[in-house]
Amino acid sequence: MNIRQNEDILKEMEIVTEIQKSESIQTKAEVFKGKLTAYFELTKPRIAFMLVLTAAAGFYLGSKSSFDWWLFAKSIFAITLLAFGVASLNQFLERKTDALMKRTAGRPLPSGRLSSVEALIFGLFLCVVAEVLFFTSVNALTGFLGLLVIVGYVLLYTPLKTKTTLSTAIGTIPGAMPPLIGWTSATNQISIEAWLLFAIILLWQFPHFLAIAWMYRDEYERAGILMLPVVDKEGKLTVRQVMIFTGLLFIVSLVPFFIGLGGIVYLFSAIALGAYFLYCAFLMAKEKSFVSARKVLVASVIYLPVIFALMALSF
Repeated sequence: MNIRQNEDILKEMEIVTEIQKSESIQTKAEVFKGKLTAYFELTKPRIAFMLVLTAAAGFYLGSKSSFDWWLFAKSIFAITLLAFGVASLNQFLERKTDALMKRTAGRPLPSGRLSSVEALIFGLFLCVVAEVLFFTSVNALTGFLGLLVIVGYVLLYTPLKTKTTLSTAIGTIPGAMPPLIGWTSATNQISIEAWLLFAIILLWQFPHFLAIAWMYRDEYERAGILMLPVVDKEGKLTVRQVMIFTGLLFIVSLVPFFIGLGGIVYLFSAIALGAYFLYCAFLMAKEKSFVSARKVLVASVIYLPVIFALMALSF
């Protein structure tokens, strides 16, 4: 073997080494990207976005003539972290039941893309940072409400889902906190207007979650989650509650106009949106089908951000 052949062999070896390094870097990059995606999914971003939107509306409505942009930025950042943290801890606690349902089996924990320890540390970190920000950069009242959200959603609602159908009612309390937290972030007090925003989301949650529970009642039953449709086989109580709470929501949603939180555009829009929501609830009560329940779900997803946006824009 001459010197030229040795040089050619060395060059080939260098090329192979470079290819292996490139593949290794690419693999590490893909793994890192996969982890980031999994952490993002752990936060339930679509739900968090809706919650943060209502919190932002609460802050804006509470600010009235004096809007503090810096306080708004700090508050919304902390609220976002809190929503992400609570969602992550929720998925940590529900990792076993999530694995038993088709609609949740692909989540980061049951799919194995994240470990339970990673999810727990991530969720706790986000909640702690959010609370520190509330107490140090916003106000103590908002920090206290944030703690109520953590306790109510993570320590009460989530464990009770496999124990009692009342878990839905319990979960509506922390679930309705975002606009209240947004309001207190701006005002450092809770007024009748803040309680009204709280009531709108609290009532909205019943038809929203009962529709989901009716659509996936078989999966919930297999996972041992006691949503109302699991024990209410014929659906009579389920659709009755959907009708009652949608009706109450329709009535309560008109109140902002009469106390100065919404203008005439808001009033007529609330009537139209509420009437359509009631129509979908009536169809579900009549048909008790997957399709009719999905119509209630879609109507609810449209209703909430629009009603809050209209309230803020017509204020």
